[in-house]
Amino acid sequence: MIDSHCHLDLPAFANDWEAVVAESQAQGVRRMLIPGTTESGWRKQCLMAQRISCLDIAFGLHPYFFPTQADKALTTLADRLADTGRSAALVAVGEIGIDASIDTPLDKQQYLFEEQLGLAARHHLPVILHHRRSHHLLIESLKRCQFSGGGVVHAFSGSEQVAKSYIDLGFRLGVGGTITYARAKKTRQTIGKTDINHLLLETDAPDMPLAGRQGSRNSPVFLAEVATALAQLHNTTLAAVSEQTDSNYQSVFGRVNHCK
Repeated sequence: MIDSHCHLDLPAFANDWEAVVAESQAQGVRRMLIPGTTESGWRKQCLMAQRISCLDIAFGLHPYFFPTQADKALTTLADRLADTGRSAALVAVGEIGIDASIDTPLDKQQYLFEEQLGLAARHHLPVILHHRRSHHLLIESLKRCQFSGGGVVHAFSGSEQVAKSYIDLGFRLGVGGTITYARAKKTRQTIGKTDINHLLLETDAPDMPLAGRQGSRNSPVFLAEVATALAQLHNTTLAAVSEQTDSNYQSVFGRVNHCK
């Protein structure tokens, strides 16, 4: 299995991230992707990936942490992508997107998002998308920018129609702990009707705890529980889910080898 989205660089893992990677590997998680959210975090991600070869990384400016000087931050991101572009560990631009639940004006968020789409296109990288009540804006931007690099819609939730819109644009859908909750009927229904060829596994650790683990730190160690829930939705085996989602990850990010 591959965890396509976990924030092992955050303070919640400051004291034991290497142990978490080792335990995750023991549980069958052979790769983990750490998305970037801020300028200050990119260097730490590089150092982590240098330490452990099964860690992939992405650099991005997350809308939650909207930079005070957006254009300056974009220049820094462009420089960082150019400097690190030859590193095999760098596989995407992200986590980027638009979030309608925060105070930052949507037009400013959309500008930052579209500029980062341009950087991803320039460096031939896929993107990792963040959304919250913003699918229509993200899809609008992807079409306006004619972005064809694909990527993944992190923590997808939405209708079958929205899912199809992203898939038609070349994106996979990130599937995490939400599907382990019986009450998440809409998301479970959409994911259950979406071919596994279009899905990736993720935890979003340390956030998005799985059912039965509310209030505790989430971890890629628990990725098999997400995979098991997905297998149940599709009436298939855990092995089939693992094999197909690993293949999907390789198609998007070009990485699939084991930790060393």
